[in-house]
Amino acid sequence: MIRPPLGWPLPRIFAHRGGGALAPENTLAGLRLAARLGLRAVEFDVMLSADGTPWLIHDETLERTTSGCGRVGETSDAVLRVLDAGAGQHPAFAGEPLPTLESAAGVCRQLGLWVNVEIKPASGCEALTGDVVARHVRRLWAGDDLPLVSSFSETTLAAARAAVPDLPLGSVYERPPADWLTRVDALAALTLHCAASSLDDELRWAARRAGIPLLCYTVDDPHRAAALFRSGVAAVFSDRIDRLGES
Repeated sequence: MIRPPLGWPLPRIFAHRGGGALAPENTLAGLRLAARLGLRAVEFDVMLSADGTPWLIHDETLERTTSGCGRVGETSDAVLRVLDAGAGQHPAFAGEPLPTLESAAGVCRQLGLWVNVEIKPASGCEALTGDVVARHVRRLWAGDDLPLVSSFSETTLAAARAAVPDLPLGSVYERPPADWLTRVDALAALTLHCAASSLDDELRWAARRAGIPLLCYTVDDPHRAAALFRSGVAAVFSDRIDRLGES
């Protein structure tokens, strides 16, 4: 399978979950903060509601990051729309709404932010989520370069590839398996994402030989980031975008 080209050069720093640790995760406030700090790229998580709408949220349940309770995939858009996704971070963010992928795409395009959409499918919804999110991405970024779409789930990525054949994909692992290149090639994925702690020389050299950009999470120390870039890592995801800035 031929890999589709990425329409833009990879920025070195992605704000993790929107605004890193400086704003409520996966919110429009985080995206705007990243832009104010000079970041050119953001990463955020997407999951489907009970109505099949993609929303920005990391967990399958609502309790950790919102004022709601229960499972995201069993909650209607009408309920998600009125939740507070900011008060738990800081009183200054009270009332910050949980955003849809559509609203996040609008803000990112307005601010000129490049995007890595990480698909977080609920258990049992891997293929459906990949298909739906891929089609939304194609529509929301129509006429513009498509964002990078990544996931830990190969089933999700395969469904996304089938739905939008030219979608740039990223395969995500905590520690890539020994046959990671075979898996990446099967999906025609463009990038390989892994925990920085799992990186070793063998993986770096294998990725370099294959021409696969390596992206590492979660890197908050500027010296560590600099060392990773010197070793050939293409980009890092960071919670402390105030420390790393844009390189």
